[in-house]
Amino acid sequence: MRTLLLGLMAAAIAAPAWAGDLTVSVKTPTGQPVRDAVVTLKSPAGAGQPIRFSWPYTVAQQNITFDPFVLVVPVGSTVSFPNRDNVRHHVYSFSPVKKFELKLYGREEARTVTFDKPGVVPLGCNIHDQMIAYVVVVDTPYAAKTGADGVAVIRNAPAGAASMTVWHPYLKAARNQQVKPVTLTAAGGREQVTADLRQPPGHAGH
Repeated sequence: MRTLLLGLMAAAIAAPAWAGDLTVSVKTPTGQPVRDAVVTLKSPAGAGQPIRFSWPYTVAQQNITFDPFVLVVPVGSTVSFPNRDNVRHHVYSFSPVKKFELKLYGREEARTVTFDKPGVVPLGCNIHDQMIAYVVVVDTPYAAKTGADGVAVIRNAPAGAASMTVWHPYLKAARNQQVKPVTLTAAGGREQVTADLRQPPGHAGH
Protein backbone atom coordinates (compact mmCIF):
# COMPACT_ATOMS: atom_id res chain seq x y z
CA MET A 1 0.00 0.00 0.00
CA ARG A 2 2.83 2.37 0.91
CA THR A 3 4.53 1.69 -2.42
CA LEU A 4 1.29 2.47 -4.26
CA LEU A 5 0.83 5.74 -2.37
CA LEU A 6 4.40 6.77 -3.09
CA GLY A 7 3.87 6.03 -6.78
CA LEU A 8 0.70 8.10 -6.90
CA MET A 9 2.43 11.00 -5.13
CA ALA A 10 5.33 10.89 -7.57
CA ALA A 11 2.95 10.89 -10.53
CA ALA A 12 1.07 13.85 -9.08
CA ILE A 13 4.32 15.78 -8.61
CA ALA A 14 5.50 15.01 -12.17
CA ALA A 15 2.19 15.89 -13.85
CA PRO A 16 1.54 19.51 -14.84
CA ALA A 17 -1.23 21.51 -13.19
CA TRP A 18 -4.05 21.26 -15.70
CA ALA A 19 -6.28 24.18 -16.55
CA GLY A 20 -9.45 24.04 -18.56
CA ASP A 21 -9.60 24.66 -22.30
CA LEU A 22 -7.99 27.59 -24.09
CA THR A 23 -10.48 29.01 -26.59
CA VAL A 24 -9.03 31.36 -29.21
CA SER A 25 -11.13 33.44 -31.60
CA VAL A 26 -9.28 34.71 -34.69
CA LYS A 27 -10.91 37.45 -36.77
CA THR A 28 -9.92 39.95 -39.43
CA PRO A 29 -9.90 43.69 -38.60
CA THR A 30 -13.43 43.87 -40.04
CA GLY A 31 -14.66 41.08 -37.78
CA GLN A 32 -14.71 38.21 -40.26
CA PRO A 33 -13.73 34.79 -38.85
CA VAL A 34 -10.37 33.43 -40.02
CA ARG A 35 -10.38 29.78 -40.98
CA ASP A 36 -7.29 27.51 -40.96
CA ALA A 37 -5.30 29.55 -38.46
CA VAL A 38 -3.05 27.32 -36.34
CA VAL A 39 -2.85 28.13 -32.63
CA THR A 40 -0.04 26.61 -30.57
CA LEU A 41 0.82 26.96 -26.91
CA LYS A 42 4.28 26.58 -25.37
CA SER A 43 4.32 26.16 -21.60
CA PRO A 44 7.05 25.05 -19.18
CA ALA A 45 4.34 23.30 -17.16
CA GLY A 46 3.46 21.06 -20.10
CA ALA A 47 6.98 20.18 -21.22
CA GLY A 48 7.61 16.51 -21.93
CA GLN A 49 3.98 15.58 -22.51
CA PRO A 50 3.30 13.18 -25.41
CA ILE A 51 2.06 14.76 -28.64
CA ARG A 52 -1.01 13.08 -30.15
CA PHE A 53 -3.87 14.58 -32.14
CA SER A 54 -7.24 13.03 -32.90
CA TRP A 55 -7.51 13.98 -36.58
CA PRO A 56 -6.08 11.84 -39.43
CA TYR A 57 -2.59 12.66 -40.67
CA THR A 58 -3.71 12.77 -44.29
CA VAL A 59 -3.60 15.27 -47.14
CA ALA A 60 -5.81 14.01 -49.96
CA GLN A 61 -5.84 15.18 -53.55
CA GLN A 62 -9.50 15.59 -54.40
CA ASN A 63 -11.32 17.79 -56.93
CA ILE A 64 -7.91 19.17 -58.01
CA THR A 65 -7.28 20.57 -54.52
CA PHE A 66 -5.49 19.45 -51.39
CA ASP A 67 -7.74 18.47 -48.50
CA PRO A 68 -7.23 19.80 -45.88
CA PHE A 69 -5.72 23.14 -46.82
CA VAL A 70 -3.80 23.15 -43.52
CA LEU A 71 -2.83 20.01 -41.60
CA VAL A 72 -1.28 20.08 -38.12
CA VAL A 73 0.89 17.09 -37.13
CA PRO A 74 3.45 16.29 -34.41
CA VAL A 75 7.17 16.03 -35.15
CA GLY A 76 7.97 12.52 -36.34
CA SER A 77 4.56 11.92 -37.92
CA THR A 78 4.07 10.08 -41.19
CA VAL A 79 1.49 11.75 -43.42
CA SER A 80 -0.41 9.93 -46.16
CA PHE A 81 -1.05 11.61 -49.54
CA PRO A 82 -3.83 9.65 -51.27
CA ASN A 83 -4.96 10.56 -54.79
CA ARG A 84 -8.77 10.52 -55.05
CA ASP A 85 -8.93 12.25 -58.43
CA ASN A 86 -9.23 10.71 -61.88
CA VAL A 87 -6.03 12.50 -62.91
CA ARG A 88 -2.46 11.98 -61.78
CA HIS A 89 -0.70 14.30 -59.32
CA HIS A 90 2.92 15.11 -58.53
CA VAL A 91 3.18 16.39 -54.96
CA TYR A 92 6.28 18.24 -53.80
CA SER A 93 7.74 20.72 -51.32
CA PHE A 94 10.87 22.85 -51.49
CA SER A 95 10.66 23.72 -47.79
CA PRO A 96 13.92 23.54 -45.79
CA VAL A 97 11.84 21.90 -43.06
CA LYS A 98 11.08 18.94 -45.36
CA LYS A 99 12.02 18.84 -49.02
CA PHE A 100 10.41 15.95 -50.92
CA GLU A 101 8.91 14.88 -54.23
CA LEU A 102 6.16 12.33 -54.84
CA LYS A 103 6.30 11.72 -58.57
CA LEU A 104 3.26 11.12 -60.74
CA TYR A 105 0.72 8.68 -59.29
CA GLY A 106 -2.92 8.01 -60.07
CA ARG A 107 -6.34 7.46 -58.54
CA GLU A 108 -6.57 5.27 -55.42
CA GLU A 109 -2.80 5.33 -55.04
CA ALA A 110 -1.11 6.90 -52.00
CA ARG A 111 2.35 7.96 -50.94
CA THR A 112 3.69 8.82 -47.48
CA VAL A 113 6.18 11.31 -46.05
CA THR A 114 7.63 11.47 -42.52
CA PHE A 115 8.07 14.97 -41.11
CA ASP A 116 10.98 14.92 -38.67
CA LYS A 117 11.50 18.65 -37.95
CA PRO A 118 9.11 21.34 -36.66
CA GLY A 119 8.05 24.11 -39.00
CA VAL A 120 5.77 24.92 -41.90
CA VAL A 121 5.93 22.83 -45.08
CA PRO A 122 4.15 24.38 -48.11
CA LEU A 123 2.85 21.83 -50.62
CA GLY A 124 2.36 22.07 -54.36
CA CYS A 125 1.47 19.93 -57.34
CA ASN A 126 3.85 19.97 -60.30
CA ILE A 127 0.92 19.37 -62.66
CA HIS A 128 -1.71 21.72 -61.19
CA ASP A 129 -0.22 25.05 -60.10
CA GLN A 130 -3.40 26.14 -58.30
CA MET A 131 -3.04 23.33 -55.76
CA ILE A 132 -1.56 24.75 -52.55
CA ALA A 133 -1.61 23.42 -48.98
CA TYR A 134 0.45 23.44 -45.80
CA VAL A 135 1.64 20.87 -43.28
CA VAL A 136 2.39 22.54 -39.94
CA VAL A 137 4.72 20.32 -37.91
CA VAL A 138 4.61 21.12 -34.18
CA ASP A 139 6.66 20.11 -31.14
CA THR A 140 3.95 20.85 -28.59
CA PRO A 141 0.86 18.81 -27.66
CA TYR A 142 -1.13 22.04 -27.32
CA ALA A 143 -2.21 22.89 -30.84
CA ALA A 144 -5.48 23.42 -32.70
CA LYS A 145 -6.77 24.88 -35.96
CA THR A 146 -9.62 27.35 -36.39
CA GLY A 147 -12.77 26.18 -38.14
CA ALA A 148 -15.15 28.16 -40.33
CA ASP A 149 -16.20 30.11 -37.22
CA GLY A 150 -12.63 31.29 -36.63
CA VAL A 151 -12.42 29.47 -33.29
CA ALA A 152 -9.73 27.03 -32.12
CA VAL A 153 -9.91 25.14 -28.83
CA ILE A 154 -6.84 23.68 -27.13
CA ARG A 155 -8.02 21.04 -24.67
CA ASN A 156 -6.54 20.49 -21.20
CA ALA A 157 -3.89 23.18 -21.43
CA PRO A 158 -1.56 23.51 -18.43
CA ALA A 159 -2.21 26.32 -15.95
CA GLY A 160 0.24 29.18 -15.67
CA ALA A 161 2.21 31.43 -17.97
CA ALA A 162 2.66 30.37 -21.60
CA SER A 163 3.49 31.68 -25.04
CA MET A 164 0.71 31.51 -27.64
CA THR A 165 1.42 31.59 -31.38
CA VAL A 166 -1.16 32.14 -34.11
CA TRP A 167 -0.02 31.23 -37.64
CA HIS A 168 -1.81 31.58 -40.96
CA PRO A 169 -0.25 31.36 -44.45
CA TYR A 170 -1.66 34.78 -45.43
CA LEU A 171 -1.06 36.62 -42.15
CA LYS A 172 0.68 39.97 -42.64
CA ALA A 173 3.43 39.45 -40.09
CA ALA A 174 6.97 38.12 -39.83
CA ARG A 175 6.93 34.37 -40.49
CA ASN A 176 3.14 34.66 -40.96
CA GLN A 177 2.58 34.51 -37.21
CA GLN A 178 1.71 36.49 -34.11
CA VAL A 179 3.13 35.60 -30.69
CA LYS A 180 1.70 36.79 -27.40
CA PRO A 181 2.08 35.84 -23.72
CA VAL A 182 -0.96 34.35 -22.01
CA THR A 183 -1.73 33.16 -18.49
CA LEU A 184 -4.20 30.35 -17.92
CA THR A 185 -6.08 29.81 -14.70
CA ALA A 186 -7.74 26.70 -13.34
CA ALA A 187 -10.75 27.59 -15.48
CA GLY A 188 -8.74 27.78 -18.71
CA GLY A 189 -8.89 30.94 -20.77
CA ARG A 190 -10.26 32.84 -23.74
CA GLU A 191 -8.24 34.91 -26.18
CA GLN A 192 -9.16 37.08 -29.16
CA VAL A 193 -6.69 37.71 -31.98
CA THR A 194 -7.02 40.18 -34.85
CA ALA A 195 -5.35 38.83 -37.96
CA ASP A 196 -4.73 41.10 -40.94
CA LEU A 197 -4.55 38.85 -43.99
CA ARG A 198 -3.17 39.48 -47.45
CA GLN A 199 -5.08 38.25 -50.49
CA PRO A 200 -4.40 34.59 -51.29
CA PRO A 201 -2.79 33.96 -54.68
CA GLY A 202 -5.28 33.71 -57.51
CA HIS A 203 -8.27 34.72 -55.36
CA ALA A 204 -10.29 37.86 -54.94
CA GLY A 205 -10.70 37.19 -51.22
CA HIS A 206 -10.38 34.57 -48.53
